[in-house]
Amino acid sequence: MDQRETVNVGRKGDEVFNAGPGEHAVAFHDQDELAQLTGRYLRAALAAGGTAVVVARPQQRAAISAWLSRTGIDIVQAWADGFYVTLDAEELLSRFMLNGRPDAALFWAALSPVLADACRGNAPVRVFGEMVAVLWESGQPEAAIELEALWNEIGGQYPFALLCGYPAAAMNDEAASDALAQVCCAHSAVMGAPPSLVELTG
Repeated sequence: MDQRETVNVGRKGDEVFNAGPGEHAVAFHDQDELAQLTGRYLRAALAAGGTAVVVARPQQRAAISAWLSRTGIDIVQAWADGFYVTLDAEELLSRFMLNGRPDAALFWAALSPVLADACRGNAPVRVFGEMVAVLWESGQPEAAIELEALWNEIGGQYPFALLCGYPAAAMNDEAASDALAQVCCAHSAVMGAPPSLVELTG
């Protein structure tokens, strides 16, 4: 998952949902659509006998699990079998953030065991993460961009697809337009770009 040089705004949703290993997409979402958006993304891996990893805050994790259950996925069994992995975004961040920046060595130490286990077979692996959104919403856009780069690096080691989620409402600060463009450039596809980015690129 190499750093992208162009901002691919508004790629078709199906391109995101059909992601294969090495794809690193971003979705700018409304809060009420997050569970369905993420659930649909992760369900494809679970339905194919693969693994879904959710790195999110408690409310988001509960909503995603509930949506997947409503679509027929046995979340309890998938979790017990190791095919549905949930991690707390803020707790995981606390394990590799140093002085307001993500530490590369600590990031790899925290994520490598999870990804190595998830990617142990040939079945698809999909990850949803909102650690970057936590950083952005706490006023640390530079740290979010650095974290996106670390995801790209670890994506070269393990065959998984990644979807990052950012609340669209948090992304419309014109003063952060350059940082927003950098976020999009770190991804292979962009879904639901906020108005400030559409204006920037259009």
